[in-house]
Amino acid sequence: MLKESISLTQLAAVVFNFQIGSTIVIGLGLKAKEDAWIVLLIALGLGIIITLFYIYMFSLTPGKNLFEMFEYCFNRPIAKGLSLVYAAYFFYYSCRIIRDFGELIASTVLPLTPIEISTIMLVFVMGYILYMGVEVLARTAEIFTPYAFIFIMLLFIFLYVGKNLDFSNIKPVLADGFKPLWTAVFPYEIVRPYGQLLVLTFILSNVSNAKYSKKIIIYSVLISSLLLLVTSLMIILSLGYELGLRSNFPLLSAARLVSIGNFLQRIDAIVVFCMMLGTLVKSCIYIYGGLKAIEYIFGQSFRYFSIPMICIVGVFTTLIARNYTDHMEEGLQSNPFLLHLPLQFGLPALMVFIMLIKHWNKSNSKKKAKSGGQNVF
Repeated sequence: MLKESISLTQLAAVVFNFQIGSTIVIGLGLKAKEDAWIVLLIALGLGIIITLFYIYMFSLTPGKNLFEMFEYCFNRPIAKGLSLVYAAYFFYYSCRIIRDFGELIASTVLPLTPIEISTIMLVFVMGYILYMGVEVLARTAEIFTPYAFIFIMLLFIFLYVGKNLDFSNIKPVLADGFKPLWTAVFPYEIVRPYGQLLVLTFILSNVSNAKYSKKIIIYSVLISSLLLLVTSLMIILSLGYELGLRSNFPLLSAARLVSIGNFLQRIDAIVVFCMMLGTLVKSCIYIYGGLKAIEYIFGQSFRYFSIPMICIVGVFTTLIARNYTDHMEEGLQSNPFLLHLPLQFGLPALMVFIMLIKHWNKSNSKKKAKSGGQNVF
């Protein structure tokens, strides 16, 4: 089978939607109250550093994905064990992302429709896309990303024209000092969405023009982060941080404030479309990462496992939490410390350290061999 190829624009679209995911509707940094925008600026700076770290890790073993890096750093049995752990992690987190979308649809858009129905419909689409391959996913993201970007900008314009933005909601600045900012940034605003970029190592080897992929990823992360900053500002300026914290989907609540001339109203579909696209791309990337882990472990093409694993993900999406409150509590309190920090930063940092040692040993061996050859003559 021919190797799938992704263009630079498709890579940019995938990274953009992966960063946004379901985060765009839930909002970021709201725990910092009026200073949420400062939290996101700090997180953006740290996120660029994290992105550069992952790019550097990939450059140490060019052409290898995460599981092949495990084998390079350790050995095949350990690599298989770690691949199994990351496969479970990727599948689990894809369930959480899909659950976000299901809760949005079930609680606000289609309240009489069971959450299982909306989840199954989305999962079927994801299963078809993944079976066709990551190139199809990249093309889908490339087509619809401009619409999502335009819709978010239009939402900001509509809120501004409708005089729904109150700039006094971001005052006073730093009323409680800098300590609440660090509490809000670490760890949640770092692991989501920047630490999650680790999973993108599976598609970097498919980029047709890898020479410019580093710049494209950084620019995409920067633009998507600024868009998340704009959405959080929209939430605070229109709703205030108190109502934003109480709302399950604050951006959707903000969109419902739009009323221009009693004609342009109820533009919920804009928010739902943006979240659906982000959920589709991000979940597919996570599931693709899990499928590549199974491919590495069993030595069979990931397509053999795509449909069965999609069905399992669809079932567990509705089983991972009893309700939306439990779902959010698990994601905000336990997961960052038990899953995200060790798997997104701990093990990759150890791997980079081992890679550097191996590169240093190889360079020393070459120098010794070269000097030994010169001494012979």
